[in-house]
Amino acid sequence: MSGIQTTSTAVPEKNSRHFLAVATDINSWEALKPFYEGLKSRDIQSLEDLKNWLGDLSELDAAVSEHVGWLYIRMTCNTQDKDASEAYTRFVSDVQPKIAEFDDEFNRKLLGNKFKGELSSGYQIHLASIQNQVRIFRKENIPLIAELTVSEQKYGEIAGDMTVEVHGKTLTLQQAANFLKQQDRELREEVYFKICNRRLLDREKLDVLFNELLLLRDKISRNAGFDNYRDYKFVELDRFDYTPADCADFHNSVQKQIVPIVDAMLRKRKEELKLETLNPWDLDVDTSGKPELKAFKTGHELTLKTIECFYAIDNYFGKVVEALHSLHHLDLDSRIGKAPGGYNYPLYETGVPFIFMNSSGSMQDVVTMAHEGGHAIHSMLTHGLEFVCFKELPSEVAELASMSMELISMEHWSNYFDNEDDLRRAKREQLEGVLEALPWIACIDKFQHWLYLHPGHSTEERTNAWKEIYGSFSSPAISWSRAEQAREAIWQKQLHLFEVPFYYVEYGMAQLGAIAVWRNYKKDPKLAIQQYKDALSLGSTVSIPEVYKTAGIRFDFSENYIRELADFVKSELEKV
Repeated sequence: MSGIQTTSTAVPEKNSRHFLAVATDINSWEALKPFYEGLKSRDIQSLEDLKNWLGDLSELDAAVSEHVGWLYIRMTCNTQDKDASEAYTRFVSDVQPKIAEFDDEFNRKLLGNKFKGELSSGYQIHLASIQNQVRIFRKENIPLIAELTVSEQKYGEIAGDMTVEVHGKTLTLQQAANFLKQQDRELREEVYFKICNRRLLDREKLDVLFNELLLLRDKISRNAGFDNYRDYKFVELDRFDYTPADCADFHNSVQKQIVPIVDAMLRKRKEELKLETLNPWDLDVDTSGKPELKAFKTGHELTLKTIECFYAIDNYFGKVVEALHSLHHLDLDSRIGKAPGGYNYPLYETGVPFIFMNSSGSMQDVVTMAHEGGHAIHSMLTHGLEFVCFKELPSEVAELASMSMELISMEHWSNYFDNEDDLRRAKREQLEGVLEALPWIACIDKFQHWLYLHPGHSTEERTNAWKEIYGSFSSPAISWSRAEQAREAIWQKQLHLFEVPFYYVEYGMAQLGAIAVWRNYKKDPKLAIQQYKDALSLGSTVSIPEVYKTAGIRFDFSENYIRELADFVKSELEKV
């Protein structure tokens, strides 16, 4: 790995400013206000005027979005940095509400302009999105949305402070979870309950927070004229290509086609481990008696191995990770005081995103890095699009990029594992994980539908609903008799429920698409990668089904299609 360079020709050229002064203090509304007022009052008398207005608006949006991005990144990298937290809170509380009022004015200005019909076809989805934004905008919701944004971040602060003691060391829950792969069953059980008990310490606090979030979301949706927050959110998320009924079909298809496969896998696990009872702390350990897989020791080593892996797939992909490494746009290691989870934050002005994750040396970290690397490639491929809104991707497309990269990269995991048996185990773990993830995704999404179709429910009612829904997607092979409280509260570990509601079913849809992309890659790697690049380069200028078609796959989550893809994964599992 000594040949890896830390400079990259993949670094895109930062967008130059022609409208917003370079020295503008974006933290200051007084400094920003003249630019917003100028756009609001500008006279548009031709198609050229409209294009210039849109270009200036795009430049302003990109700069402000990137500024907010860095505020968020700094806050999540260190939740104990009160200055960083206050800076983010101050901006979303004081500046963003003022911007929101102007955004509504801009939306109405564009929709009312007689030249909008002469814009290129790529703008049609954006115009439909603006119609949705106008439909849901209510001035009285501006302070509520600001309050909601701040409240949602409390989850990260609570979760970021969760630690446990193992072998005399203070560990984050992500770091402690690595012990669940140890062969020592007593140790696994001990650590499992330490993690669960630590989560349960904040169970009531998280329930209170969640109740506050539910009330705010319900009020926002009713102010906007919706019966419930789910229907409001489907409009806000521009779900033009599928409905809540389609989500229900996805839930049912997964329950019928995937849950039995996972149940059989778990029964086989129980048999291979020679256990009378399969407990929750027995689900991650290797069944052959071997220690957990270790693909790397540090975040730096993970970076270098990922660069090699991505180069093996495509020269451009390797250069993307090199670029992030060279510009210090990576924060990979788990540590106390760091927010949970992982993300790729697009930075629209510079074009080079930031990857954040909580690696602790586990095999899952390799998958997460490939996942976020897929997002980063997507960000870079869309940087050249002329309008910032073309780069704001529907998550069904964004997650196709990331989840496809998880599976494609698997074909080159020899960069992480020298030992052939370790490589085989890693692939098997990944493919089993793909199948096991689909029921959890369907479960969380179905739970969200219940949450927002039952406003005003009690904590007890919510717990009972969760138990019923989770039970329909989980295997009876697992015994929860000694961990009933943990099962009741396990939904609280899913940050999407707290921070980004209804952003989860997309993972399931994209997982199906990713399996199809991987299947194409195994048939014809060169063609599949070109189709993948072509699809991602479209950004949000075409519909989701068109993006999938460009990638050489279908946007389909019917029972028959799910069965077809599940059979393919099963056949690949049998090969390893």
